[in-house]
Amino acid sequence: MKKITVKEISSIVAVMGDVIIENEVPFCELDSVAGDGDFGMSVAKGFKVLKAEWNELDTTDIGTFLKSCGMIIIEHCGGASGPIWGSAFRAAGVSAKGKAEVNLTEFAQMMQSAVEGIQKRGGAKLGDKTLLDALIPTAESLKESATADKTFKEALTLGAAAAREGAEKTRDFVASKGRASYVGDRSLGHPDAGAMALGIIFTIIAEKF
Repeated sequence: MKKITVKEISSIVAVMGDVIIENEVPFCELDSVAGDGDFGMSVAKGFKVLKAEWNELDTTDIGTFLKSCGMIIIEHCGGASGPIWGSAFRAAGVSAKGKAEVNLTEFAQMMQSAVEGIQKRGGAKLGDKTLLDALIPTAESLKESATADKTFKEALTLGAAAAREGAEKTRDFVASKGRASYVGDRSLGHPDAGAMALGIIFTIIAEKF
């Protein structure tokens, strides 16, 4: 598969939502050591609304679809998750504005735009022990796969592996952003919940693609 359409993008988002909702409690448990313990609940809240309003989403093109998702996520995800995850969706949507289909290079750019959208919102960077420690390696992996002319399936599988590896590295970081930064060195030895969640989400997306 050289290009994917709104149909494939919506399937990816649907799988993402299902994984988040199904793992609401485990994701909260991941967040309980260094955070408020409500990460899973906060993100699942928004994706439950997204699922409920699925048939009303605008699927005119990829960009419009992603921005529609982003608006719901910003409004309904709790805590800091709404602005962060919603910004990622909206930035990816801007990158895909007016596109009925994207190739792997364009898809990689969408993911990079998502990274930049989150950074613009929260100012985090690689190594700050946030979900970006999984998302940035994934975006880089997708770019490398596009250059190497990999298939979407191969690229997503490699991207998921990069996300998991990045998430595991957060065990060795002291959080400097978000709620986990309040506990300082106590966050050492424990992975970031958002990064771990992305590793799981991307893995299941790759398996089902």
